[in-house]
Amino acid sequence: MFQIPDKNTNMFIDIRTSLFAMYLFLTGDSSALSNWPYADNPSIAILIVLFSLLIVIYLMNLLIGLLSNAIEEDNNRVSYLMQKAEILAEIELFYLLPHQRRWQTWFPEVIHYYADVDKTRIEIKRLIKDGEWDTKEFTEMREKLLKELQIKHNPIDDEVILEKLEKLTSNDDNLEKEIRGISINLQKLLKSELYHDQV
Repeated sequence: MFQIPDKNTNMFIDIRTSLFAMYLFLTGDSSALSNWPYADNPSIAILIVLFSLLIVIYLMNLLIGLLSNAIEEDNNRVSYLMQKAEILAEIELFYLLPHQRRWQTWFPEVIHYYADVDKTRIEIKRLIKDGEWDTKEFTEMREKLLKELQIKHNPIDDEVILEKLEKLTSNDDNLEKEIRGISINLQKLLKSELYHDQV
């Protein structure tokens, strides 16, 4: 005597139960396919092997690889700090009450930062060497910082400009002669102007 397949014996009658059967099969429960003998139905065995290879192994590893690539791209300090600042700004704008925004403990007027002296000195010297230090922003703060770190930097007698000039002159002898000629002419011109001012 054979039993007529119903929703309890065959989960593939309804689309909802068939999707649930595939989810169970993904977790390792193959009881939904136990109604068919694998020896009489080799196509089911082939489909089970293909499902386990494609879905469980290939797609899961592909998903893990894509996630790890996305994490590596965004796993730097700058993007972390930018995202943190955006979240804090959103919290301050939309989720705080007006009296909370005036709390001095949460929003102090002056914020102190800790910076390692040696690392700061190295970074400032790098900025000076790259020519990125001499900007018109925060001039007093930059001067105090140079004084505190005991870094000698004169923007007029800049070593970076001298190094660039030396590179240019070492590459072209004619240019070196022209620069020497110009400097001699400038010196003569300055001396003559000083002479005329004294007379």
